[in-house]
Amino acid sequence: MNRLFFFTLLISITSCINNKDAKKENIAVKSKVPNIVYILADDMGYGDLSSLNPKSGIQTPHMDKIVKEGIHFTDAHTNSSVCTPTRYGILTGRYAWRSRLKKGVLYGYDAPLIEDDRPTVASYLKNNGYKTACIGKWHLGLGLQADDINKPIGNREGVNTNVDFSKKIKGPNALGFDYSYIIPASLDMPPYVYIENGKTLELPSAYTKGKNQNKDGRGIIWRAGEKAPNFVFENVLDNITKKSVSFISNQKESNAPFFLYFPLTAPHTPWLPTGDANGKSKAGRYGDFVTMVDDAVGAVVEALEKAGKMDNTLIIVTSDNGSHWTPNDKQDYAHRANYIYKGQKADIYDGGHRVPYIAQWTGTIPAGLQSNQTMCTTDLFATVSGLLNKSTIDNGAEDSYNLWPAYISNVKEPIREAIVHHSLRGMFAIRKGKWKYTLNLGSGGFSNPKSIKPKDGEASGTLYDMISDPEEKNNLYNEHPEVVAELNTLLEQYKKEGRSRDL
Repeated sequence: MNRLFFFTLLISITSCINNKDAKKENIAVKSKVPNIVYILADDMGYGDLSSLNPKSGIQTPHMDKIVKEGIHFTDAHTNSSVCTPTRYGILTGRYAWRSRLKKGVLYGYDAPLIEDDRPTVASYLKNNGYKTACIGKWHLGLGLQADDINKPIGNREGVNTNVDFSKKIKGPNALGFDYSYIIPASLDMPPYVYIENGKTLELPSAYTKGKNQNKDGRGIIWRAGEKAPNFVFENVLDNITKKSVSFISNQKESNAPFFLYFPLTAPHTPWLPTGDANGKSKAGRYGDFVTMVDDAVGAVVEALEKAGKMDNTLIIVTSDNGSHWTPNDKQDYAHRANYIYKGQKADIYDGGHRVPYIAQWTGTIPAGLQSNQTMCTTDLFATVSGLLNKSTIDNGAEDSYNLWPAYISNVKEPIREAIVHHSLRGMFAIRKGKWKYTLNLGSGGFSNPKSIKPKDGEASGTLYDMISDPEEKNNLYNEHPEVVAELNTLLEQYKKEGRSRDL
């Protein structure tokens, strides 16, 4: 009897110790496996945040709070100066010019750009136990089904599109997202519909004649095309924000980590500030719309706090390219959406692809940290792998580097070897260390002159020292031919090898 009692007691004590160890281990695992919320603004410039631009004409308290309580990268770039290719790079960790899209962007009726067999951040996280969601602007092509299979699908004018919207649509759910609620492309591109998990919620039986900013005012523009009868342009940002808040709220009782990819529709045109946002900034309708972006960020943070998830969530806020803030806008307002950087959205200049990039994970990312690492939005894939302590990604993410060490400490040594930039018109530039080399002259985007043919004896490209000359004023192409040759060789190597990251 005594032996049985002591044997039972020993088992009980051992079990308690094991259970405590297991609980400790679970706590450790949970602390290392955060929820991830990635908020992607649409056409928001580095200078739009009041915390990053002392002379900003816009107040952004919610994003400023993330800067104060987390980290901001001063030298962050998108892989492209326009929407679609940047989104491809974020989700795949691969430069979009390696895909079929060599320049420009997709339209609402175009076929999917991300290849069927290509891993994405979403599929990777899903395979690692995450619940994944995409809510907002997609702009990466959809697998629409034809009404008449003998005729082509869609056109950019949005008339006679030959799409059967009652059929299942291939989109984010085929690329690793458990849940999706999207509009097909930018808010100024038809079709104007909401699609939830591959189903069009309301068929586009109506038609809009569109808006023209020459007639309706700067920033009030969308293309003519088919739309759902109850699709209201002014309500889209609010709708997708509410959906994101709802998704987060629904995770309150769940112990599984989640990944929310939240690509906003703003402040891309049409600029549609509503309610109290009107007149809130000193940067006109655009600035007022940016304040609504900031409010969306605030709504997500509040939802995380209410769900008890904020302390174990990595929240990232960035933009898909620089702001479409034109020379005329600069004449009308003192605000500088792209801060001190040359050019604007679509350009190869830094104003086209240098973006705000801020992140917070309470207790893990030191408050007020600033990093001068040169980083790219393609780095999300490898960075996520790094924070999960996973091995090197062997399949995919060819242009993605693990920047996680720079999120949590002041890493001085460069993590990336170089970044390849790409403009709307397909112009290349490469940045390594302080040097930025562009193969051709001109903006390659929206700014004039878009292209410049060099005269005899003139430099055929540009070379800038981005540390001493961040505004790209002094072309050193002819003074440093050895640097030009080195960067040109490296770019060709990246093209030839199909990757820029070492395995």
